Amino acid sequence: MLTFWFDPAHHDEWYAARPQFDALIRERFATTVDAAVAGKLSDWTNTPSGWLALLIVLDQFTRNLYRNDARAWKQDLRAQQLAVWGIEEAYDGQLPAIQRVFAYMPLEHAEDRGMQDRCVALFESLCDGLPPEERSGYIGFLDYARKHRAVIARFGRFPHRNAVLGRANTPDEVAYLAESGAGF
Repeated sequence: MLTFWFDPAHHDEWYAARPQFDALIRERFATTVDAAVAGKLSDWTNTPSGWLALLIVLDQFTRNLYRNDARAWKQDLRAQQLAVWGIEEAYDGQLPAIQRVFAYMPLEHAEDRGMQDRCVALFESLCDGLPPEERSGYIGFLDYARKHRAVIARFGRFPHRNAVLGRANTPDEVAYLAESGAGF
């Protein structure tokens, strides 16, 4: 699973929302996602790489399989709790930098200011700990973490989720969503 996700050929797919990539994940990993959602993969948390794989299944693959569906975010709280647990166990420090990005991603997806603050701090620490020649490749991840935190600070939630989750937009959210580049 990690070999698939971190294959350099897939890096451009991570945030592209391409139906072909979603279909590939569905074909190869739908059964794994179902097992994770049912709580049948808890033994994956016995190792840092297994912990990360479970995070990716719960936090990323659900977004690919259930794009534009409330189920895309249904595992977020579980993924966030799992991420915090693994970080407290220092699992993240045993992973390469690019994998740590996805260990922190569930916190970036949280509609919670404390989780957002922690996420930004983790990305700052990640960037600060990298050699200068590698740091520039991770500044974008930190920037996105800060942008997510700013949205939560402003609205307390991600307005781009409102329609799918059946939440009414506030007038401020309507104005924000009309801005170029709003949402994630």
